[in-house]
Amino acid sequence: MRGRVLLAALLTVAALATVIARVDSGASADIQLQLGSLLAAEGRYREAARALKKAGRDVEPRLRLPIGTALILSLLRSGEFSEARDEAEALVADLPADSQAKSLLGDALWASGLFDEAERSYRDALTGLPDDARARHGMARALAARSRLDEAMIEAQAALKLAPQDGEFHYTVGSIYERMHRFDEAANAFGGYLNLLPNRDRSEKAAWARAQIKFLKAFKGKRPFLIEGDGVAVRHTLPFKLVRDKVVVSGKVNGGSAMDFVLDTGAEQTILSDVIARRAGITPITYVQSAGVGEVGLRGLQIGRINQLQFGTLRIQDVPCLIKNPPLGGLPTRETEAFSPLALGLSMVIDYEKRTLTMGRHITMTPEIELPLRLHRLATVRGIVNSRPASFVIDTGGEVISISQATAGSLQTDPTARKIPLKVYGTSGWDRDAFLMPNVDLEFASIRFSRIPVVVLNLRAPSALLGFELGGIVGHRFLSKYRVGIDLERSTLALSTN
Repeated sequence: MRGRVLLAALLTVAALATVIARVDSGASADIQLQLGSLLAAEGRYREAARALKKAGRDVEPRLRLPIGTALILSLLRSGEFSEARDEAEALVADLPADSQAKSLLGDALWASGLFDEAERSYRDALTGLPDDARARHGMARALAARSRLDEAMIEAQAALKLAPQDGEFHYTVGSIYERMHRFDEAANAFGGYLNLLPNRDRSEKAAWARAQIKFLKAFKGKRPFLIEGDGVAVRHTLPFKLVRDKVVVSGKVNGGSAMDFVLDTGAEQTILSDVIARRAGITPITYVQSAGVGEVGLRGLQIGRINQLQFGTLRIQDVPCLIKNPPLGGLPTRETEAFSPLALGLSMVIDYEKRTLTMGRHITMTPEIELPLRLHRLATVRGIVNSRPASFVIDTGGEVISISQATAGSLQTDPTARKIPLKVYGTSGWDRDAFLMPNVDLEFASIRFSRIPVVVLNLRAPSALLGFELGGIVGHRFLSKYRVGIDLERSTLALSTN
């Protein structure tokens, strides 16, 4: 039965394409919209965008919003974030009072990593149309990024009630439940997302959803991230050493021998090598997609569950972990174990002068500089690159300040300036296209760098996986000049000079 339905849909697409070829562009706008909608319903978003763009922007008023909506969503779902933003800005310029256009602009700004501007656009949309499902969903993501999870869930459930057939809304509900460590509810929400996916029997997104559901269900009857003696006032402080510009602490897995872990806030989960996972008796549950700097881009890794993870006085039960299997070859050093307190739901303070790391639900620090922080899978802060805003990942596992190729390409720079080739390796292997860009102005709040060289990296794969354009990364050489606090309660990055 499903095969006959799919064949009918394909024949409809083919028939529409034939009709379009026989009529002029003005008369075909309606048909282009139908064709684009059919292609999008099958998950063929790039083809859908091409079809919709043929209609042009100069269409009769009744078609401007539906064509613009279908085009922007297709561009966002195919990872064309910059083009989606251009189309959304044009749509709002054409329909300045339309709330739906404003909520679409919010989605495009979010995908550009401009979280503050996106939230303002969602709020503007809700002022004119309080029951705009896309704007309520946008507010859910914005609140979750500021770790206001209870409020975020209210908005996400409201969006889902208004538009229950939108799979993206089910996905967001699942991701918020997962951050709340309510894995059973998260699995159910991802099940709703899976059921609404185009080509759910064979697409990559469907495979990811099935793997995620399988992983979450492996925690049934357990309390993930359960901390022994947990409490708001409880803090855990342990010493660290610096090894090749990386913060290294001692930890134990499943009661085994102490081993070195890199403190890596650029990681979404605790990371173990295949050797250590097998030694600790951790059975892989399934495979998930990961992405990082390097030519491999998207990378399939195993995921499992640590019974107990210990760092000093901090003992946590039932912790998800990524297992680096299959391992990458040809790297100058072996892939190391790593963890992020943020992935454990904890705030943190790194004192580089005293060489101590403090973790807890609540931290106290009087900073000289404070930046708003957004936690959307990874922790980011806003930077300004040559007067253009961008989101930068706070990455204690990284080394230098870098910007993405997309950010570099948007800058007005001297085309004759020399670009020094670099050979950089990251979690996904070698980035052989990396280079050093000179004379870049960079700002983080009151911190300003004038005409400095920055490393340019290919961050397209991690941006696509995260769902927003990464502007760059700030690593050890920037952070180590300060006492650094990441406060999840207040959603801030606090910096004080050592």
